[in-house]
Amino acid sequence: MNDTLEQFASAPAPAPSAGRVRLVSAAGDGLAALAPDELTRLVRLVAEDRDRQAFAGLFGHFGPRLKTFFMRAGVSAPVAEDLVQETMLSLWRKASYFDSARAGVSTWVFTIARNLRIDHLRRERDPSALPQEPVEEPPTLEETVLTAERELRVRGALAGLSAEQSTVIRLTFYGEKSQSEIAEELGIPLGTVKSRIRLAMKRLRSLLENEP
Repeated sequence: MNDTLEQFASAPAPAPSAGRVRLVSAAGDGLAALAPDELTRLVRLVAEDRDRQAFAGLFGHFGPRLKTFFMRAGVSAPVAEDLVQETMLSLWRKASYFDSARAGVSTWVFTIARNLRIDHLRRERDPSALPQEPVEEPPTLEETVLTAERELRVRGALAGLSAEQSTVIRLTFYGEKSQSEIAEELGIPLGTVKSRIRLAMKRLRSLLENEP
């Protein structure tokens, strides 16, 4: 059963269901593109507040573009719509992992889409039809040692944080929790979580930069 974006955004469930959201035309005619800063803002709203209206805005922007992307890659329209659903559900679930310092929202979303297309090919076609992926070389002994040293430095720097700051940093980077999830788990306001993370990161940078 197809649901409209409006129905989805107003639904009370805490996360989007796997049911299909109605897509607009594959060509995206008549749709105004959202600016990169606005896309980043909407992803942050999804990450921090699980904001359905923000997700609906992202779906309205990326839905037709993703469908076009999949169909140009030779995927049928029904399968393309399924892959759009999977891509956008991945965005919903992984929004807290998005890092605007590493890539723009569009680059991030289409990387997810490309990986899902490859997974689809892997399921449906002979492995020889898959795009060739670069072979990752195993890390050298020097790289392994340097990674271990960095890990020790970071863990040592964490000991220089206050208990409150250390807790939010560990939940963020080791527990892979969103800021909203941390606020709920600790029973503190979201603004307090953001403030502690900001101060903790500033303190960590200072400790690491001042190491002999």
